[in-house]
Amino acid sequence: MASVPVYCLCRLPYDVTRFMIECDICQDWFHGSCVGVEEDKATEIDQYHCPNCQVTHGPSVMRKRRGGNKQTDGNTGVGRDPSKPVKTGSQQFVRELRSRTFPNADEILLKPSGAQLTVDFLEEHSFSVPVMVLRRDGLGMTLPPSSFSVSDVEHYIGSDKEIDVIDVSRQCDLKMRLGDFVEYYNSPNRDRVLNVISLEFSETRLSNLVETPKIVRKLSWVENLWPEESVFERPNVQKYCLMGVKDSYTDFHIDFGGTSVWYHVLRGEKIFYLISPTPANLALFERWSSSSNQNEMFFGDQVDMCYKCSVKQGNTLFIPTGWIHAVLTPVDCLAFGGNFLHSLNIDMQLRAYEIEKRLSTADLFKFPNFETVCWYVGKHLLDIFRGLRENRRHPASYLVQGAKALNNAFRTWTRKEALADHDMEIPETINTQTLIKDLAKEIRLVEDIFQQNIGRTGPQFPGAPLSKAPLSAAQNSGRPPGKKKGPKPKEVLGGFGPTGTKKKSQKGILKAEAGELELIEIHAKHTLKKFQPGKSKHKNKLELPLEEFEGKINKNKLKLVLTNGKIQGKKDGSSNGAGRAGSYKHLATEGSSLSDLESEDELQIDETPPPRRKPTGPNKKKKLSGLPRKLPRAKPCSDPNRIREPGEVDFDIE
Repeated sequence: MASVPVYCLCRLPYDVTRFMIECDICQDWFHGSCVGVEEDKATEIDQYHCPNCQVTHGPSVMRKRRGGNKQTDGNTGVGRDPSKPVKTGSQQFVRELRSRTFPNADEILLKPSGAQLTVDFLEEHSFSVPVMVLRRDGLGMTLPPSSFSVSDVEHYIGSDKEIDVIDVSRQCDLKMRLGDFVEYYNSPNRDRVLNVISLEFSETRLSNLVETPKIVRKLSWVENLWPEESVFERPNVQKYCLMGVKDSYTDFHIDFGGTSVWYHVLRGEKIFYLISPTPANLALFERWSSSSNQNEMFFGDQVDMCYKCSVKQGNTLFIPTGWIHAVLTPVDCLAFGGNFLHSLNIDMQLRAYEIEKRLSTADLFKFPNFETVCWYVGKHLLDIFRGLRENRRHPASYLVQGAKALNNAFRTWTRKEALADHDMEIPETINTQTLIKDLAKEIRLVEDIFQQNIGRTGPQFPGAPLSKAPLSAAQNSGRPPGKKKGPKPKEVLGGFGPTGTKKKSQKGILKAEAGELELIEIHAKHTLKKFQPGKSKHKNKLELPLEEFEGKINKNKLKLVLTNGKIQGKKDGSSNGAGRAGSYKHLATEGSSLSDLESEDELQIDETPPPRRKPTGPNKKKKLSGLPRKLPRAKPCSDPNRIREPGEVDFDIE
């Protein structure tokens, strides 16, 4: 049996509850209490020499202090050397920060009530800006009463619990017993500013008193998709207790893994400095984070807009994925919060994760098993896409874009040259190559359907981009789900008129031969252009004056039969504007039977030929016009009992 390794001068096994420091010479570890080094002073040591190594290498080397750490005037800062920069977190820094003015975050905040903050609400607004809920009513959140104190936190968690604490003036981490921190917090005379922001209590008795907001439980990947049988340790980032004294400050950061975060101030106040995660700001943030003098530069000065947001007692703030933020505690404060990954901003979550890797962020400050949960989500999205397709329903477009970003990440993580760095987080239950292939296939099928529906006027799918121009056949390759691929028409033109137009389209039937298809396309584009004046300043090479087009129609004996009995191709040119202004829903090509047009201000796209019909005689034409062949189209869901999942569009497909 192998012997247990021992350390320190006392030659005892490793004890997780005791602080230890490593000698930079002999690489042995020593208990701080055995060698006379206090944990909160250890950060001042640059190179530690144990008692044995001090004999030959001299005493430990201390760090050189930079910035204005020693303030000559505690109230005004007068007398401070102006040539020396103010160090982040120092008393002078906090004073200057308090005196500055910033744009009010009310310019960007959404402020729904607790009951209004639903999945539908966030899907509609894409959860791209912070959300402030002034009262907790309707949030479905359970919290202790406002009289709850840090002493109560100690009671429910335990005095001996070792916690991570930030020394604000030095912006460094140290470890303390919770009981010692509470004693410091309740002391009237504090010799330094300490802040607790990473006390996760999901596995303690305090967890029974706190329930996260309902919207968080609904969206959270870990809450909903982490399997109980997983061999990986479940990430516990859902419940944090934040205890900060006056003048505590946390510098600018992006929450780990691009997680979104919720904060509820139970007592006191928090001030957030918020910066939008634009590509430019993210690039600046990455450069600032890797700079050698980061603690001498206020990042808010490097971006175009830094918003100030005060979260007072009873307020709840939701910060979306990727937002860069710093936090000041103007008065003693007790707050609760938590982090969560979700499907509304998958791409930004992955970007934040990549930034962490480029900055070589320590594992302690990264989302636990981030890639593992992503693999579970990828499998879930594959099941969702398949289920929706089989039931002739659409996923929301943000979910499709997220799945594409996730699948690209999967490909990167499983490349031969990178696999060694990522395979330890791949669940054994997932066949990575099969998942990547199948998910890519489902994404293509969904995008085909999106392309078919993008030409409709009226409400788009939530999050779907609005169409700005008619679609050509080359841009549209979609087919209705469930239909087998039939003979491919030579060319189909799709498009739509402007949303809200009140003109009624004319029902019409167009008979065409293959050689005359180009003329049909020209005429349709001309018609659409009339419905969208000023949309395009560039001439299309296929555009022709209407008179020249009509001449070519007459020359080729191409006839456009309208339901009012008029024929577009007559030489007398008697077709009026109403006949030309119809917005055609379907253009049949050679080999296709007659397709009937519905009276709608829209142009539907269909690349599949209609079912074969018997040649229609004069006596059957009228009957066919009353039986329009419908494409898969969105309509409000008629089933009142169906529960819509996040990411599923609340529409059925006809």
